[in-house]
Amino acid sequence: MFRVPNLTQERIVFLFALVLLAAFAAFLPGFSAPDNLLSLVRSVSVLGILGVAMALVVIGRGIDLSLVSLMAMSLAWSLQLVTNGMSLAGGLALGLGMSLVFGVITGFLIAYVEIPAIFATLAMGILIYGFGRLFLIDLDVVYLPDAAHPIVWIGAGNIEGIPIPVIVFALVCAVAALFLRYVKSGRFIRAIGDNPLTSRITGLPVRPIVVMQYALSALVGFLAGLVTVTSVASMNTRIAISTFVYDIILVVVLGGIGLSGGRGGIRNVIVGTLLIGILINGMTIMNIQYTVQNVIKSVILLAAIVADTIINPRDEQTAQQGDI
Repeated sequence: MFRVPNLTQERIVFLFALVLLAAFAAFLPGFSAPDNLLSLVRSVSVLGILGVAMALVVIGRGIDLSLVSLMAMSLAWSLQLVTNGMSLAGGLALGLGMSLVFGVITGFLIAYVEIPAIFATLAMGILIYGFGRLFLIDLDVVYLPDAAHPIVWIGAGNIEGIPIPVIVFALVCAVAALFLRYVKSGRFIRAIGDNPLTSRITGLPVRPIVVMQYALSALVGFLAGLVTVTSVASMNTRIAISTFVYDIILVVVLGGIGLSGGRGGIRNVIVGTLLIGILINGMTIMNIQYTVQNVIKSVILLAAIVADTIINPRDEQTAQQGDI
């Protein structure tokens, strides 16, 4: 008897990505050109790395709307410091320190003050951007100084024809997957996301683990920012108030990571990144206006959230936490 294969959301999205790739390659002039494909995989690497950062939080039943703001302002400050005469190592160290401090503060507000993650991270994103523009950054766009050229290879180099950003994305995925599967604190993240009340009753350090989630998100976000600035030789701080963070959420949810927590993994991020990267690249080649692209992505995000609600229904514990 013929059996229909178990089509999970991850597999459906992967199949759709393959169909979209084949359709664009067949009917869209220039899509299958080697230069365009190389540009595609390079451009989605940062989105994928940020998707991993978001996934580490969402799997633990959280969300991080401050991720892009913290990435932009911490890297912009690092470049500003190096431009003003500080050593490259010192500037990057202070930028990383800023990122980790704000990540820990965000985690503390969520874990100990018990502010719902969606509100805490929204407020922190606005605060980080305002604080950075008021006290740390002189201009909207901070350019990569000459003193930072020794690290340009991170965003612009390649090994055997494979762009370094793609390799960085692959390494981040591998480390994150191993962390969630084999490291005790990584397994705790999944357990807390699945059932935080049971996790607390059984003695898991729920609050410290939540703080750790946001610190890890900030760390991975800083790495994504480093790849960004070395790819385009600048950091535009206005990305902090753009819709980019919703592209990251789209990658995570579309790939199959449940917003209710405890479900999904890094493989889901890869699948979601693949589909969104192909879609954005195709729409760009078709010269679809940026506003229209946002509308299309918004509809896809809404559909993905509806599907997630059906596939991963809310339970009593989720409701008590106040919508992530």
